[in-house]
Amino acid sequence: MASTTSPNSPNERNEPNSSGFREKLLTVPPPIEVAGRRIKRYHVTADPAGIAPDVEAAAYAMLPELLPEPDGTPPAAFVVLHRGGDDGAYLNAYSWVWDNVLHFRGASAGQPVLGCPDRDPTHFITPDLPWIGCVWELPPILHERDAWVRHMLAPDVPDLDAYLADSLPEGTTGERS
Repeated sequence: MASTTSPNSPNERNEPNSSGFREKLLTVPPPIEVAGRRIKRYHVTADPAGIAPDVEAAAYAMLPELLPEPDGTPPAAFVVLHRGGDDGAYLNAYSWVWDNVLHFRGASAGQPVLGCPDRDPTHFITPDLPWIGCVWELPPILHERDAWVRHMLAPDVPDLDAYLADSLPEGTTGERS
């Protein structure tokens, strides 16, 4: 199938390169607490140096706006912070609600095609898009689903601390079996 990339399409999401698709690096910083929620974190980038501290700080400053109101579900969430191959940066916040449902809200920076006002990777906005993540951002979702079942739904007594300690191992975004 031919690529539909245009000069206005999002960064590397459809951009061919000389050797085809490449997985990105996945790191797992320690959990944080924001707005009363305990949040597991995943960072995705092609850069071995990781995500720049200013981009990380700007993303996490935006995080309270992405979290739903408490509903009685144990206050847990996970985020994927992705630094694109161009100016783009993306923060996907997945919060557990209604006992077994994922609430999603995302923020983007530096990507004008998504409505960002400029190419500054620290200037996050919340686009009104129904997207839940790209191929590099999706791997944590399966792990987090299984971890939620394993630690919160299946046992007689839910164990939020065990859930928070159970993260997808660092490595790449794919090639896992």
